[in-house]
Amino acid sequence: MTFRDAYPAFQALAAALLFGVSAPVSKLLLHEIEPAMLAGLLYLGSGAGLLLFRIIRKTAGGSGDTEAKLAPSDIPWLAAATLAGGVAAPIILLFSLRHTPAATASLLLNFECAATTLIAAILFKESISRRAWGAILCITFAGILLSTDFKASGGLSFSTLGVLMACLFWGIDNNFIRNISAKDPLAIVTIKGFGAGLISLGSGFLIGNPLPRFDMILGAMILGCMSYGLSIVLFIYAMRGLGAGRTSALFATAPIFGIILSLILFQETPDGLFIAALPIMIIGAIFLVTEQHKHIHRHEEIIHEHRHAHTDGHHDRHHRRPDDIAITHTHTHNHDPVEHAHQHMPDIHHRHGHQSEWEAS
Repeated sequence: MTFRDAYPAFQALAAALLFGVSAPVSKLLLHEIEPAMLAGLLYLGSGAGLLLFRIIRKTAGGSGDTEAKLAPSDIPWLAAATLAGGVAAPIILLFSLRHTPAATASLLLNFECAATTLIAAILFKESISRRAWGAILCITFAGILLSTDFKASGGLSFSTLGVLMACLFWGIDNNFIRNISAKDPLAIVTIKGFGAGLISLGSGFLIGNPLPRFDMILGAMILGCMSYGLSIVLFIYAMRGLGAGRTSALFATAPIFGIILSLILFQETPDGLFIAALPIMIIGAIFLVTEQHKHIHRHEEIIHEHRHAHTDGHHDRHHRRPDDIAITHTHTHNHDPVEHAHQHMPDIHHRHGHQSEWEAS
């Protein structure tokens, strides 16, 4: 596997790192900020941080037109993703986090992977290979081990169910965003951040939440910029190359980073289940990073717009201009029907069906 092939996997792991630290840090902030208010500040921070980045990049002369712009047909997907993953999921998570240990919550967030993959496979017909299913099972089994409490008297607590419900909403969000992942990720996350942030803040004011101190506001917005802004941008870039299921499976390593920070912040001692689950989760991630998939497949004719260069193997047959063969740019273009075989993932050009399980090794 070349660096170019593995790059989306590294993007997904970086997104996992940034998101993984959010649960323990958010639990600290919940001592000073109410859940709905904190959810609003986190997403406002993601929107404001990315908007500032866009302004700085444009001021410095960076190119801002190499990504496809959102179209009117993309708005319903973005609005639904904002309500599911930007409003419902974080508010439910933060209310649950008040009554759940930070390390446990970090581990339970692993179930976002399972929710995303099942929705991608069942509702959006995304093909999942045996190797990928094996990786997902490893990561999910590790999450089950880590969230098991043999001393508990009965089933799951309401707070645990709340974390799992948040994962379900984020799974819905991931699949909605998948459908517009070819468009500008910065624009998607900026709009989603401001939209979700204002709705959650408004909800907080309506139920009487007080406005926190300035330093708490600043801290929450910085956390949101990194864990809900930059993390989601990296996640969307990764989905372009890996598809929703595989990206979410790699993203499911986020609990490891959350656990490590929780152990540092809350002085918790790792138990035997943590030691047993850690190598299982790592094996699952390795399975995905080293996945190979090659078979004869057919591309139907399609007209779309997204960021591309004419050297990537799918844009070298048409609309070639001498001055931009190797330069990344965006414009509406068409692909003629073609049948060929090469290494690929369920990216925006390879969301085709399969007659049987993927021939992945």
